[in-house]
Amino acid sequence: MNDSKALKKLALTALFIAVGILLAPFSIPLGAAKTFPFQHALNVLAALFLGWRYGTASAFCISSLRIALGMGTILAYPGSMFGAVLSGLLYERSGKVWAAVAGEIVGTGFIGGIVSYPLAAFILGSKTATLFFFIFAFLPNTIVGAVLGAFIYKILPAEKLKKTLEL
Repeated sequence: MNDSKALKKLALTALFIAVGILLAPFSIPLGAAKTFPFQHALNVLAALFLGWRYGTASAFCISSLRIALGMGTILAYPGSMFGAVLSGLLYERSGKVWAAVAGEIVGTGFIGGIVSYPLAAFILGSKTATLFFFIFAFLPNTIVGAVLGAFIYKILPAEKLKKTLEL
């Protein structure tokens, strides 16, 4: 990848991070987690525009900043990063927008939900955490956010924007 393309991707990643932090106050408290549907929309958009590496970096930075600002918990990491990776990988392999949506839903809703259990049970000391609690907590939130991201992508002149930015 040439330096110009990398710089454009880095700048767009920073923009996704900024939008994620600006929207962070709109999280929904749910047990030990603060669910954030806009994270899933941003994960799908980052996967579609930037790929899984930059998308995962964006998810990590948003989660870290939300935690540092008191707008998220440690569950922000599994609640965003597994979906970002899988969303980007499935889109990279298929080229289909709905593959990115499915990757976000499976990655966050199922994998992130299962990984969140030991974090909540042992690190946060949550007595109410059960293995499948976070799957049921994350899944509706993830579906709404991922579908929102796909609709935003479809509404925007995304392909024209990708060609203009040469991403």
